[in-house]
Amino acid sequence: MKTIVLCGGKGTRLDRHGALVPKALFRIGPEPLILHLFRIYQAHGLRDFVLSLGYLSEEFGKFFDGPVASSAAKSSPQILDIDGDEVNVEFVDTGVETNTGGRVKKLEAVIDSDTFCVTYGDGLADVDLTGLIEFHRSHGKTATLTAVNPISNFGLLDLRSDGAVESFREKPKLKEWINGGFFVFERRVFDYLDDNCVLEKAPFERLAADGELMAYRHDGFWKCMDTFKDNVELNEIWENEAPWKVW
Repeated sequence: MKTIVLCGGKGTRLDRHGALVPKALFRIGPEPLILHLFRIYQAHGLRDFVLSLGYLSEEFGKFFDGPVASSAAKSSPQILDIDGDEVNVEFVDTGVETNTGGRVKKLEAVIDSDTFCVTYGDGLADVDLTGLIEFHRSHGKTATLTAVNPISNFGLLDLRSDGAVESFREKPKLKEWINGGFFVFERRVFDYLDDNCVLEKAPFERLAADGELMAYRHDGFWKCMDTFKDNVELNEIWENEAPWKVW
């Protein structure tokens, strides 16, 4: 089963830090984030990856010392050795300006199975991918996303009616669910996509309306690297036994 990793975004919220390095190549500890993702999937027996590139795509070619294909039709797997375990990786430039759904659509030709995985190249979690795939297969729908409860960016106040502060909660885990990435799709998902759609908008809205979108609840660790501050925090977590290190 192949896993598409969406690595083509510009990382605009990283400001100057993202001007020369794509997000998936930012270091978390001794290695770039993309290698952490590979290892998470490897731990669940998934070793075939397709990197959907765009912004600074040439940096991936330099780092991995391999060619970046200009389209899915021209791509071919490169074998990488990660901790003595071989993985197959294809590097495909899906365009600098292409939106997330369009990036998946442009890789339709390289997906050679009925079921495949997709994830973002900027998020880490200790999600049970084996459980996620089993859940997906159990319901028979077109798409499964992983739902997570994010940590609040701010401390929260509990106030009494007279304005007195009853308690202060320092960046608690919110009760609301959000899309945490780590998707499993059936091939028929391509019928919901076009070459420049935003995966999280019209395609998901149509899938939900058709009863074809399910959510796998993950209540463990999850964090995306949206800003440089997130990169600093992920490095701090790495130094203190990272929850996502399941290998």
